[in-house]
Amino acid sequence: MRITFPDGSVREYENGTNGLDIAASLSQGLRKAVICCEIDGVRTDAFLPIDRDCSLKFLTFEDEGGRWTYRHTASHILAQAVKRLWPEVQLAIGPATKDGFYYDFDAPFTFSTDDFKKIEKTMEQIQRENLRLERFELPREEAIRFMEEKGEPYKVELINDLPEDAVISFYRQGEFVDLCAGTHVASTARVKNIKLISVAGAYWRGSEKNKMLQRLYGTAFEKKDDLTAYLTRLEEAKKRDHRKIGREMNLFMTDELVGKGMPMFLPKGYTIWRILENYIRDKELKAGYQHVLTPCIATVDLYKISGHWDHYQQNMFPAMNVEDETYVLRPMNCPHHMRIYANQPHSYRNLPLRIGEIAHDFRYEASGTLKGIERGRHFCQNDAHLFVTPEQIKDEFANVVQMIFDTYKDFGITDYRLVLSLRDPNDKVKYHDDDQMWNTAENALRQVLNELGLNYTEEIGEAAFYGPKLDVNVMPAVGAEYTLSTCQLDFCLPAKFNLTYIDKDGSEKTPVVLHRAILGSLDRFMAYLIEETMGAFPTWIAPVQVKILPITDRTVEYSEALAEKLESFGVRVEVDARNEKIGFKIREAQMQKVPYMLVIGDKEAEEQTVAVRSRKEGDLGTQSFDAFLQKLLEEIAKKSR
Repeated sequence: MRITFPDGSVREYENGTNGLDIAASLSQGLRKAVICCEIDGVRTDAFLPIDRDCSLKFLTFEDEGGRWTYRHTASHILAQAVKRLWPEVQLAIGPATKDGFYYDFDAPFTFSTDDFKKIEKTMEQIQRENLRLERFELPREEAIRFMEEKGEPYKVELINDLPEDAVISFYRQGEFVDLCAGTHVASTARVKNIKLISVAGAYWRGSEKNKMLQRLYGTAFEKKDDLTAYLTRLEEAKKRDHRKIGREMNLFMTDELVGKGMPMFLPKGYTIWRILENYIRDKELKAGYQHVLTPCIATVDLYKISGHWDHYQQNMFPAMNVEDETYVLRPMNCPHHMRIYANQPHSYRNLPLRIGEIAHDFRYEASGTLKGIERGRHFCQNDAHLFVTPEQIKDEFANVVQMIFDTYKDFGITDYRLVLSLRDPNDKVKYHDDDQMWNTAENALRQVLNELGLNYTEEIGEAAFYGPKLDVNVMPAVGAEYTLSTCQLDFCLPAKFNLTYIDKDGSEKTPVVLHRAILGSLDRFMAYLIEETMGAFPTWIAPVQVKILPITDRTVEYSEALAEKLESFGVRVEVDARNEKIGFKIREAQMQKVPYMLVIGDKEAEEQTVAVRSRKEGDLGTQSFDAFLQKLLEEIAKKSR
C-alpha cells in the first residue's frame, strides 16, 4: 500500500501495517511520541492495521486530537479503576474535554474527594499493568446482550439510540470493556500523570427529567511539569473565582427559592454595578446616544418577525399565555428597538440614530453552564442599536471600536484580540438563509476592519443568526478567553421589520443596523473585574473607598465628621465604630479590600489630622485631612489603577 505523508512524500508498506509501525520506520522518537493518527483526515487509532492507499498524519500530545485521545483513554482508566473498587457502580459516558476528561457514574453512594487517593492509586496500578487496548465491533442485538449481561443499562440505552446503520464498537483493556467510538492510545502505560480534580452532579444526557449522576473530573498530561503547572493555575483560579470573592465581600448572592442562574446584587455589589452603568451611560450620552426603557417581555409574534423564534428559541424561556396573547421573556432587545425606530418616519438627515439601553434579558441556559454572574439566566446588557445609512457604516463602526478601546484603557484591559465572526454557509438552520445578504454584510465588515487597519482573525460559525460581527475577546488572568464586547452588522432585521428612511433623492431606503455592546453584559463585565483584581478594585470602582477606624469612643465624633466631609465630595466611606481592637478593624478592612483606611486616635482628633493606611502601600503616616482628600479625589478622577 502507498502511504502519503503531510510533506507530500510517499512510501510503500505491506498491507496491514499499523500507524505505530510506520512511525517506527521513520524514527523511534516519532514512534514514542505518536498517540493516534489521521487517515485521510479522519482520526484513527494508531494501533489498528491500515489496508489501503491513504494519506497519513501522526498526532502527538502537541496536537488537539492527540491530547483528546490521550485524555479519552485516561477516562477509561478512571472507569476501570472505579469498577475494580466498586463493581456495583454503573457506567454512563466518559469523554475528553478541552483541559481534561470526565466520567459519569451511577453509584449507590456519594463520591467524595476523600475517595480520590484510592481511585488514583488504582489508576496508577492499571497504568503500570501496561494493558493493551483492543477495538472490536458487535452487531446491534449482540451488543445489547453484551451490555445487559454486564449490568450496564446506560450503555444499552445509548446503543438503542444509535442509527440503524451505525458501527457499534467497544474497547477492551484487561478485564474492562466499554462501549466507545474511540480513539485511544495503544496501551494504558502510555497515559501518565493523571489527576482527579473534582466531583459534581450531572443529569443523564443533560436533561433535568433524567436521573442525577455523579461526574468525576480529571486531567492528564504527558509531562509531569505540565500537570503541576496546570494544577497551579487551577489553584490560582479558585482564589480568583468571582463567586468565592463575591461571597466573601458580600457583593451578590443566589437563592434556591429565587432560582438557578438568578443572582441578586447586594448593596456593595450593586454599588459597583451602578458605577459601571453610570460610566457607560455618560460615555454614550457624550457620543450622541439616546437612552430608552423597554419591557422585559413581548409577544411571540415580535420574535417570529425578527427570526429569534425560528433561530434562537432553544435559548428562550417557554412562552406564557395571557388572555388571547402569547408572551415570552426577551433574550435580547433588538426587536424592541426596531419597533421604536418604526414609531415615526425618518430622513437621512436624522441618521445615524443611536438607541441605547441598559436592558434586562433572560436566556434559558442549561444548569451545567451557569457560573455566578458571569453566565446566568438573567443579566443586563449594555445594549445599543445604531440605525445608519450604508455610507455611514464605516464611521459609526470606527466610533464603536474607538469607544471599546477607550473603555478598555479606563479599566486597564490590555490582553484582548479582535475576531471577525462569520456564518457557516452550510448551516441553513442556525443562520438566516440569504446568501447575497451574508456576502454583502461580511464583505462590508471585512472592508471596514481593513480600512481601519485593525488586526483580526476570522472564525467561521460564530456570527449572530442575522449577521456577522466583530467580537472583542479578552484573556482573563485564569481560564479560557471569552467575549466582552461586540459590534454586529445587520442588513437582515431592518428589512424584516420594514424599516425605512427617506434618502436625499426622495426615495425610500432600508437602514442598516449596528448592534453593539461595549461592556457586554454588566454582570459578566463585573465578574471579569472581580477575577482580574481579586476584589482589590481600583479606588474609583471600589464599593467602599475609605474606611475610618476610630481607636476609642472618644474619637468617634471626629471620625463621623470626617465621613460627612468625604461624602460631600462623593466619596464612598464607612465608619467602623464597633467596640473592637484596632488591629481587628484593620484586618477586617484589609479582608474587604478597602483602598484606604484612616486610623483615628486621640492625637489625630486633637490635631485634626488622619493616619493613613493604603491597601497597596501600607502605612503612609499622619497627614492633614485636606492633603489626603486632594490626593484621593485626584486618584478617583484619573481612574488610577
